[in-house]
Amino acid sequence: MSRDTDHPKEDDVLDLRASRTSLTSAEVEDLEDLALGEDYALNPDFVAMVVDAIDRGDAERLRELLAALHPADVADLMGFLSSDYRSEVVAHLDPEALAEILSELDTEIREDVLEHVPYATLAKALGEMDSDDAVDVVDDLEDDKRAQVLAAMPEIERTAIESSLAYEDETAGRLMQREVVWAPQFWTVGQTIDHFLKEADELPELFFDVYVVDPSHKPVGAVPVSHLLRTRRDAPLAQVMEAITEIPVQMDQEEVAYIFDKYHLISAPVVEPGGRLVGQITVDDIVGVIQDESEEDILALAGVSDAGRDAGVLGIVRSRLPWLILNLLTATIAVSVIAAFQNEIAKLVTLAILMPIVAGVGGNAGTQTLAVAVRALASRELNASNATRIFLREICVGMIDGAVLGSVMSVAVFLWFHDLRLSLTVGLALIVNVSIAAVVGTLVPLTLDRLGRDPAVSSSVFVTFATDSMGFLSFLGLAAVILL
Repeated sequence: MSRDTDHPKEDDVLDLRASRTSLTSAEVEDLEDLALGEDYALNPDFVAMVVDAIDRGDAERLRELLAALHPADVADLMGFLSSDYRSEVVAHLDPEALAEILSELDTEIREDVLEHVPYATLAKALGEMDSDDAVDVVDDLEDDKRAQVLAAMPEIERTAIESSLAYEDETAGRLMQREVVWAPQFWTVGQTIDHFLKEADELPELFFDVYVVDPSHKPVGAVPVSHLLRTRRDAPLAQVMEAITEIPVQMDQEEVAYIFDKYHLISAPVVEPGGRLVGQITVDDIVGVIQDESEEDILALAGVSDAGRDAGVLGIVRSRLPWLILNLLTATIAVSVIAAFQNEIAKLVTLAILMPIVAGVGGNAGTQTLAVAVRALASRELNASNATRIFLREICVGMIDGAVLGSVMSVAVFLWFHDLRLSLTVGLALIVNVSIAAVVGTLVPLTLDRLGRDPAVSSSVFVTFATDSMGFLSFLGLAAVILL
C-alpha cells in the first residue's frame, strides 16, 4: 500500500460544508444514495471508494466522498478503516468538521484518532464543541498531550474544561454542559427575549429552557422556550416560570437518567453543593447514558465487557477469562453432587441421559427470572417496598412453570422408557428445580444489590451454580428414593 505521506496543504484541508456546495445537487444525491443502505448502514462499496481515494492520494475525491456523509456516518466510517487510513482522513479535516466527528466516535476509535491530531488543531476543534463533549475528548488524551492541548486553548474554555474534569467520572458534573441560558427573576418576558436576541452569538447551539435565578445565582424555576414565545411581553418571569428538578453535580449519571425518565424531563439545571447554577443536562446526553448503562448491564450479565471494533485479543481474553474460571470452579462443585450418587447412576444408566434436561431447564428458568430482576432493579421497579411481593410472585410463576414442564416431560419419559416411576421422578425434579431457579434468580440479584454490588456482574454465575447443583441433587435424590 503506497500513498503520499506528506501532510496536506492548507487548501487540501476539508471543509465539509464548502465541499458539499462545490458539488451539484444531483452529484450529492448520487453519493448519498451510494453511501448508505436502506438500513442507514455504510455501504461496503463506499468504504472501498474512500480507501481507493486515499491510496491514490486523490484529496479532491476524498473531500467529495466525506462531504456526502453526516458527521455520524464519518465517525462510523472511521470504525471500518485501519489506523493508517484514519490518519489520512483526519489530516484532511478542518477543526469544525473534526469537532462534529469526534463527538460521534466510539471511545476506543476516538483514542486512536486523537493520536493523529496535532494538538493545535485539536485545541481549535475543542473550541467548536459543547463543553460536555469537549470534556469527554480531553479525558481520552494522554497526560502530556492533554497539557499541550489545554495550554493552546483560550483561558475561559480551558478553565471550564478543567473544572468539569475535577468532578468524578460518570457524575452529573462530568456529564453536564457549562453553556446554560439563565435570566434574573425580576426580568419580564420581553426583556428576556430582547436580551437574547442581542446576545445570540453567546447562546448554546441547543437549549430548551431559560432558567430563572435569584440574586445568589440559585435556580428558582424555568421557562420553556416554547412557553416564553407564547407569553405576553410584560409578564414577569417569576409569574410564568415552572418548577424545576435540580441535579446535584455529584449525582451518579445512572441516577440522573432515572430522574429524566421518571419525570419526562427535556433538560435540568445542575447545581453545586451551595445550590448555585453551574450547568445543565439535556435529554440528548441522557439518551447516551441510558444506552451505555443498558449495554453495560447486558454485557455484565453475561460476564463480558464491550469488545469494540478495535478491541485486542488479549484485552478480550483478560475481561472474559476470570468469569469463565469462576464458572469452571462452580461447575466442578456442582459435578461433585453427581459423584455422590455414582452408585445409583451405575445401577440405572437412564439417569445419566435425563440429568442434563433437568439441569438445563432449571438454568434457563433461572436466567429468565434473573434478567427480569436485574432490569427491575436498574429501573427502580424493584426495591424494599415491593421485594416480598415480587419474590412470592416469582415463586408462584416458577411452581406453575415447573408443574407444566414436569407434566409434559413425565409423559414424554413414560412414552420413551415405559417406566412410570422414572417419569414421576423426572416430573417432580423439574418442579423442584424450576421453583428453586425462580427463588435463586430473584434472591441473588436482590442480595448483591443490598450489599452494594452490581447485580448484573456476577449474578449469572451464582444462579447457574445453584440451578445445576439443585437440578442434579433433586433428580438424583428423588431417583434414589423412588427408583432404587
